[in-house]
Amino acid sequence: MTRRAPLIALALLLPAPLLSGCGLRPLYAGGGDGKVATALAGVEVGPIGGQNGWLMRNALNDRLNHGGPALYRLEVELDDHITGFGVRADNAVTRERRTLRARYRLVAADRGTVLLDATAGSDAGIDVVSSEYATVAAEQSALERLTEDVADQIVARLALYASRTK
Repeated sequence: MTRRAPLIALALLLPAPLLSGCGLRPLYAGGGDGKVATALAGVEVGPIGGQNGWLMRNALNDRLNHGGPALYRLEVELDDHITGFGVRADNAVTRERRTLRARYRLVAADRGTVLLDATAGSDAGIDVVSSEYATVAAEQSALERLTEDVADQIVARLALYASRTK
């Protein structure tokens, strides 16, 4: 233990570039004025139809902090399915899976060029109980959680794209 103390002290004195030999850099370097944060603030989310679209658009806007001029437009198409499985002997469904998939395109606002075309998705299991109200509430809660998860995936991918471009 006493041998490690001088090595740790030496490592702390070394300049940061010598320690970052692995090439990892913070994605949001520079904070709110950094390259990624500035690019994300320039993304305007287009309208998305339906209740799930309203939830998704709000989740994306919360994460993107759009406030400046629209440099990019984000177009999102959602595919939302509930599939029943876990069938009992009387053919009643006991379990459902809700799947939310999003195809999204990042478009340059000035040229209309598609810069990024990708998909994101997630799914959740739902117990079907004897109360129809409880089942509908569980389906709604699943949609809200899935929307948050997919929005996180989309913004992470946009941030990665922004970090790799000039």
